[in-house]
Amino acid sequence: MNVTLVIDDVARALGLKYIFNEYFDIQVVCMADVASVESADDAAALYVTTADKFCRYSDFFIPRRGRTMVIGDGDDMLDLRQTETGLVEQLRGRIESHRRKSHGGGVPELSQREVDVLRLVAMGYINKEIADMLDISFNTVLSHRKNITAKLGIRSVSGLGVYALMNGIVAESDLNR
Repeated sequence: MNVTLVIDDVARALGLKYIFNEYFDIQVVCMADVASVESADDAAALYVTTADKFCRYSDFFIPRRGRTMVIGDGDDMLDLRQTETGLVEQLRGRIESHRRKSHGGGVPELSQREVDVLRLVAMGYINKEIADMLDISFNTVLSHRKNITAKLGIRSVSGLGVYALMNGIVAESDLNR
């Protein structure tokens, strides 16, 4: 397995490279921009980038969303503001999850209606607005949100928004309503 870091911050990149090398014996390539990554072989098992770069280069990262870790402080993001042990454990979990997905496991499927609700949640609509837009009851929206949270393990609206963006459920342009 190898990892490509697409990060402007040299200190972050070097720190992550050290952790991947020392704790996981994983080869790391550091690149400052997506153009460099696109011109290289697309052989990276995992990409690590910032939320800003993910959004800026969504055309590149969305098709690779299953292989991309985004640095940030939201749910389902790689949080660099924690202890070394915490960061290593979070990376270990991500790496093991990626390996399981590569061998057949994966994220539970959402129903089409759950995807519709998730899309509207990510776009910033409140439950009442979602109910009106989808012509369903308020309680049905709550049930769908509960199911989405249970299936994905993501509780916050910001985390759901990042998940929706990374999985192509919404586009960056949809988030500016």
